[in-house]
Amino acid sequence: MNKFAVLLPRAVSTIASKPLRAVLRWQLYVAIALMLVAGWWGGTHGAISALLGGGVNLTAGLVYAMMVSPRGRARSAGEALRTFIRAEASKIAFIVLQLWLVLTTYHDVVLIAFFAAFVISVLVFPVALLVRD
Repeated sequence: MNKFAVLLPRAVSTIASKPLRAVLRWQLYVAIALMLVAGWWGGTHGAISALLGGGVNLTAGLVYAMMVSPRGRARSAGEALRTFIRAEASKIAFIVLQLWLVLTTYHDVVLIAFFAAFVISVLVFPVALLVRD
């Protein structure tokens, strides 16, 4: 069992792609680091806001990774493309839903910490291109 599987739900261990597992791990580390910085800067609500901001992309990335993880090889390029488009659409919908939930339910959100963590965790996702499978 790898160390990452202990940190996130069991679903992560079903993700076959090493780059996607690496990105999820990095997003988790970034969210925790930003939570600590925001906690020092903005107190408890700053820390919670940063964790929520990073968590939005972390959970959306997990949804994406679970959808594109192969249960078998795609039979055609079209099937692979449809899977990718569905996964990306689900990821975007999940992000929008979570942003709405946080901004409407958590009234003490520290917007700077929340959006900084959100944007930084978005920028971590393309780093998957640098990880070899």
